[in-house]
Amino acid sequence: MTETIGKITLNLDKYPGEDYYCDGSVEDEILDIVKKYSTVEYDRIIAERKSWPILYHLSALRENIVDFLPIQKTEKVLEVGSGCGAITGALARKAGEVTCVDLSKKRSLINAYRHSECENVTIHVGNFTDVEPELPADYDYICLIGVFEYGQAYIGGKTPYEDFLKILQKHLAPDSRIVIAIENKYGLKYFAGCKEDHLGSWFSGIENYPEGGVVRTFSRKKLERIFDACGVGERSFYYPYPDYKFMTTVYSDAYLPGRGELSNNLRNFDRDRMLLFDEKSAFDGIVEEGLFSVFSNSYMAVIGAPLDLKYARYSNDRAESFRIRTEILRDKEGCKTVRKYPLTKEAEAHVRHMPEAYEKLKERYAGSSLDVNVCHLGEENGIPYAEFEFVPGRPLSELMDECLDRQDVEGFHNLFAEYLERVGYGEDVPVADFDLIFANILVDGDHWTLIDYEWTFDRPIETRALAFRAVYCYVLEDERRNALELDRILDRLGITENEARQYREQEMEFQKYVTGQKLSMGEIRNLLGGEIYKPTEWIGRFRQTEGELRVQIYEDKGQGFSEENSYFPENVYAEEKQAEFTVNFDGNVHYLRLDPAMCACVCKIRELTMNGQPVPVQDKKIVTTNGKILKSADGAEHPSVVFPTEDPNLTIRVDALDRKAENILTVKMEIVQIPLAVASDMAGAVKKFF
Repeated sequence: MTETIGKITLNLDKYPGEDYYCDGSVEDEILDIVKKYSTVEYDRIIAERKSWPILYHLSALRENIVDFLPIQKTEKVLEVGSGCGAITGALARKAGEVTCVDLSKKRSLINAYRHSECENVTIHVGNFTDVEPELPADYDYICLIGVFEYGQAYIGGKTPYEDFLKILQKHLAPDSRIVIAIENKYGLKYFAGCKEDHLGSWFSGIENYPEGGVVRTFSRKKLERIFDACGVGERSFYYPYPDYKFMTTVYSDAYLPGRGELSNNLRNFDRDRMLLFDEKSAFDGIVEEGLFSVFSNSYMAVIGAPLDLKYARYSNDRAESFRIRTEILRDKEGCKTVRKYPLTKEAEAHVRHMPEAYEKLKERYAGSSLDVNVCHLGEENGIPYAEFEFVPGRPLSELMDECLDRQDVEGFHNLFAEYLERVGYGEDVPVADFDLIFANILVDGDHWTLIDYEWTFDRPIETRALAFRAVYCYVLEDERRNALELDRILDRLGITENEARQYREQEMEFQKYVTGQKLSMGEIRNLLGGEIYKPTEWIGRFRQTEGELRVQIYEDKGQGFSEENSYFPENVYAEEKQAEFTVNFDGNVHYLRLDPAMCACVCKIRELTMNGQPVPVQDKKIVTTNGKILKSADGAEHPSVVFPTEDPNLTIRVDALDRKAENILTVKMEIVQIPLAVASDMAGAVKKFF
């Protein structure tokens, strides 16, 4: 039994008659969207609906995880667990034939409607184990993107993941590949406070799934043990960053990240998260220790011949005219080369402009101490690309970071001065690279090379404007760089505060030019409303509150108050802000002093009695205080006292009351800590109005 939607065929022979997996009514909403709107409108709809499932299923960034695969138009692809078709479109554009398998008919309908013009796609609806026996054995690629972790649910048995892989291997053509994208159970984001993606609980994977369930993610070593058990020979690992769902960069063992590159970490969108530490700083240390393969948030495992590609970065968080992919590849001689490809038809002109920019910048900097990376135009399957030499060296930003780390301020400013001298050459020439940031310059001894000049314009730009932007971007990337003496830099550049403001506004306009109407993923995250909780701040506030909201009692037996004759009563707070305690004292005490806190605060006195009789708080002969007593709505019976001091106190002359040999002072009050400045204002208002 089949159903046709546009040019796509749905095979329903193995469909059990109902969907056993569903996200609820949001799937009906997504189905309605893909029926009514074209793919170019999805970005707008994502921004308007502010929904995680809509973002997850419809974002074009989902395609990045397979976009760089070298799939040819002559090849066949099997996509297991195709869902709503987040990557089906990318596979259909690259391959000659795509076969999808998914358990859900609703999701398969979404897939079909959104890709209804793809005549090379067939979708099988049903459980994989039911569909699999009828699949051919000639696929060039089998893709499991976010699927392998469900092997136990698909296959069952004692060794479900090994069995799953063995079944898949039967459907491969010679010299073919299996591609698995999956979360790393020990990904750094989980240690830092992201919930486990599938269970929605903290540390589930790290704790080895103590509550059970059918979903399992793995470390790299565990994946390799599974592969070994299946007789897998060639395999290679790639590292999607921030993770495979919305990947912007993919690394490999042949090209691992450098220090400072992994700064885009707040990229969970589906739920609130904690932030237990600075992930960028942690990644910097992990990179330096050679442990990135252990703590990468996700893996892409390629079973079969390794890819020529060693690195890819996606800049598709932009307007259509500027969306590109940057790759680092090895050629036939084993040499690395860098290529930039357009991701849209509109971006082809942007790529063609890069070799032109090279020629103009080369002419400007001829005879200077700044080299410009060689670029020429190429073409692949009718698509233009800009190819650059792979230049050795370290980013100038990394050298500057090292100066800051060792507090070598002069070393930093020496590098900055050299930057100004080298990039400022030919300042009056009507061509300039607006993006002359520190990260775009590689330093190899005395050779400084500009490696990226994507934003080159045919007009002169003042060196101080370029340098200000470089510093501005440098500081924004890492809070630790705020230690820079920015005033010294502004003085060095001769930039006034007003000019600095104008440059910042210019940067905002430039970003709008680059992104167009498209929201950044950071902005989308804010729209979805996921909270970021910082327990370290909670602990700090708790400790501060615990320390400052402590009640201290002083007794004066004729020698005045002293720390030696004071104590802290225990179990003061019956609940938050509600203090209830008793003070037992003998007949030798003349004065009692109550310090309700060790910070500015407001105290609402609910009860203050000695031996069962009310203490007259308003009688200044009996009660004195360094706070201000506020007029209360219920008269003098339950007044509030504002303390504009960090040493608040209330002193009671107990020898003027009905003192006995053994006495009990009963205290009930609500104590609220407030900023000192606010307390001072409140106390001033008491003077004025009362």
